Amino acid sequence: MSCAGCASRVESALLEAPGVRTASVNFGNHRATVHVSDHRLSVPGLIDAVEGTGYGVATTQASLAIEGMSCASCVSKVEQSISDVPGVISVAVNLGTSRASVAFLPGLTTVQEINSAIRSAGYATIEAEEEELVDREEEARRLEVRDLRLKLSLSAVLSALVMIGSMDVLTAVAPGWLRNLYVLWLLATPIQFLAGWQFYRGAWTAARHRASDMNTLIAIGTSAAYFYSVSATVFPEFFRRGGIEPRVYFDTAAVIITLILLGRLMEALAKRRTSAAIKKLLGLQPKTARVVRDGVEQDIPIDEVQVGELIQVRPGERIPVDGAVSDGWSSVDESMLTGESLPVEKRVGDEVIGGTINKTGAFTFEARKVGRETALAQIIQLVEAAQGTKAPIQRIADRLAAVFVPIVIGISLLTFLAWILFGPAPALNSAILNFVAVLIIACPCALGLATPTAIMVGTGRGSENGILLKGGESLETASRIQAVVFDKTGTLTHGKPEVTDLVTAHGYSVEEVLRLAASAEKHSEHPLAEAILDKAKERNVLLSDPRNFRAIPGNGVQATVEGREILLGNIRAMDSAGVDVAALQNSIEIQTEMGRTPIFVAVDGVLAAMMAMADALKDSAGSAVKRLQEMGVEVLMITGDHSRSAQVVAKAAGIDQILAEVLPEDKAREVAKLQSAGKVVAMVGDGINDAPALAQADIGMALGTGTDVAIEASDVTLITGDPMGVVNA
Repeated sequence: MSCAGCASRVESALLEAPGVRTASVNFGNHRATVHVSDHRLSVPGLIDAVEGTGYGVATTQASLAIEGMSCASCVSKVEQSISDVPGVISVAVNLGTSRASVAFLPGLTTVQEINSAIRSAGYATIEAEEEELVDREEEARRLEVRDLRLKLSLSAVLSALVMIGSMDVLTAVAPGWLRNLYVLWLLATPIQFLAGWQFYRGAWTAARHRASDMNTLIAIGTSAAYFYSVSATVFPEFFRRGGIEPRVYFDTAAVIITLILLGRLMEALAKRRTSAAIKKLLGLQPKTARVVRDGVEQDIPIDEVQVGELIQVRPGERIPVDGAVSDGWSSVDESMLTGESLPVEKRVGDEVIGGTINKTGAFTFEARKVGRETALAQIIQLVEAAQGTKAPIQRIADRLAAVFVPIVIGISLLTFLAWILFGPAPALNSAILNFVAVLIIACPCALGLATPTAIMVGTGRGSENGILLKGGESLETASRIQAVVFDKTGTLTHGKPEVTDLVTAHGYSVEEVLRLAASAEKHSEHPLAEAILDKAKERNVLLSDPRNFRAIPGNGVQATVEGREILLGNIRAMDSAGVDVAALQNSIEIQTEMGRTPIFVAVDGVLAAMMAMADALKDSAGSAVKRLQEMGVEVLMITGDHSRSAQVVAKAAGIDQILAEVLPEDKAREVAKLQSAGKVVAMVGDGINDAPALAQADIGMALGTGTDVAIEASDVTLITGDPMGVVNA
């Protein structure tokens, strides 16, 4: 597909296919999202519908090694099991080589699911020969970019020479040979038929299917200018006899092709980035899992994990699938999915999520959700679905593009006839000139040049202000935003715990408490320990080396510092050690009411201080919210955190509307609710858990300090991570 008109034709063809309820073709990522009313709908039927319009459907080829086949019956059984997998287009199993060649649609199935089907039939795939499949889509786009760069380089150099030789204002600097019409013809020809050949090919493909697109306009318009110029070069007397001094338009045809190639290159580069969010999400899932089978640990591929199996996870490893802890304890960093910076303590019975990172302890858990049922897989599907949808205005533009080309051609033909019938002598020359003029002006200026030029200027201006925009649609939509939804953690706040208050007891000074507490945590990697160490560093406190360091699972730590027994932890740790915290009860209640987490420090069994931990609001967050509200924009905050913490942060930022305790998969739904109320919505986030909502929103704004997945799923990236960047965008 080369333009919005192409997407519109494919969409119409899919809608006419039996059993299709809705179809949406996204020209930006070259994907079609089809909703069917009959689950038995034939996928080959959809492919035929697309190919009937002159376009193709990208498939992936896989060659799988199979063991256990012994006869033709085995071959038939394996072929049938693979064919039953939704999305498989064709399969051929060779008994002699024990291999299956499978063609499938990557959007509907995966190699892992095909392997599972083979195992369900009673056979096995040989994992020792793990094969890397070539990402055909990515490779095709890489080659497209390379091809466009070569064509653009050739076209740009030759066009510059043609321009110098053609423009009257450059007569003084252009050498005489460059002003020779035959030299200009020679320079323009490679541009027309080498660099511009793709437009002829696209126009011919459309014509064979009784259609037209932007390629048609470009091919006709530039050909008319080129061949008119060739005629003026070879037969100048024909024009002079008609009273017209022959002029050539080689520069017009050449520059049109060059600038449109530039636009196509920019478009191709943007398309290469559209699938990056999905790939990064897929990269978060571990490739193997350590499963306990018959009392023996063994590492197996992730797609072989079965519900109910026991899986072991060591410190620093990613959790492979969703499940529940059956033995052991740990603290797990779930920020990639929940967005919350504090690690979550996990004990027997607690749920764990695939893709999250085990921080400290080792534990065993029972697998409860595998494959496409895991939380990470669900998020991937949500991002894919959101990227496949269209805004209503885009559908209007597609419909206009579908009829634009034939209307322009019709007007140019009417112009030709009008000049032939009613124009002054020489009628033919004037008719040709005006016919060409209509095509050329309609082609590059209306759709071919204005958009890429506007994108270049707009995105360039944005980058100067730390705002990276993915394209013209983002520029246009940002000006119409009516509601902005901010994620809390890492977007409005810094995204990591900080010591906000330190209240001492029983005569201890702040510096003394910090020295003892930070020394005890000196070798710990826990985020709360990092916050205490940062506070000590901020106040230039000198630390001592701890001895007898011991972690208390889920409660805190113990260590000996300068010969004194130091205990840091929550209220459970203090209660277990018999430490009375009543001396700071008022401060505890105040900090708890403010949504902060109290951490206590005891020295030799006596309470020394209470540290309040919180994820502090960014300095500019309040100002950004106020500016947006002054602009008439509705501001909301959404978070997976509990209501009390959310209310504290929202109040500090000046936000009245709060959506708290929202799961990752529900964030996109909340954005969709606002859109269904007729609002143009911007979502601002920084975490993987924000990716579906970023993709769902009319404009997704990701902070440059956030995760790669959030950035790739968004339309706008704010380099600095400053909330004021939302206002500037």
